[in-house]
Amino acid sequence: MTASAAGDPAAGPVAIAPLDLAARVDDALAVQARAFGLGAEEIGVRRHIVLRHIASPGARALGATDARGRLVGFVYGMPNDRAQWWSGVVEPYLRRAGNDAWLDESFTITELHVLPAYQQRGIGRALITSLTDTAAEPRSILSAIDTESPARALYRKLGYTDLARRVMFPSASSPYAVMGAPLPLRR
Repeated sequence: MTASAAGDPAAGPVAIAPLDLAARVDDALAVQARAFGLGAEEIGVRRHIVLRHIASPGARALGATDARGRLVGFVYGMPNDRAQWWSGVVEPYLRRAGNDAWLDESFTITELHVLPAYQQRGIGRALITSLTDTAAEPRSILSAIDTESPARALYRKLGYTDLARRVMFPSASSPYAVMGAPLPLRR
């Protein structure tokens, strides 16, 4: 993938490839912190979560790196498991909306983040479509902050629809939406 904006400090080739997320967890969390506005304490909590997730059966990650090998974006996910914490939180909301069957036979996008200077260049789209293209499951689910944002707009363009809204995660100050899409994602 090549950047299209000449003169942009982020211009230049960006490669999408498998990512050893356990080995580069700190690089990935630095991207997430910049893209999502996380503080040091939250990064520490998320580090343990990411390492636990990436050890799950079927978990995989992709990274976007610049010409110097610097991680500028990443995505990871895994086949959904109803026994996991995330599924336990979202299941009552999905059930109320008549959508709890989406928790079965789904590939969960756990995190997708791109550095702000690299956003709006198709990197997030390339990451999520490349990851879900290898999923054996017939559909994908994810959660996103329940606001009209560029991320939610991207997910809708890819075929995700709202399955449940106003989902409150413990310790989250903003509500989330759970979204789902049949695979393969739209192009």
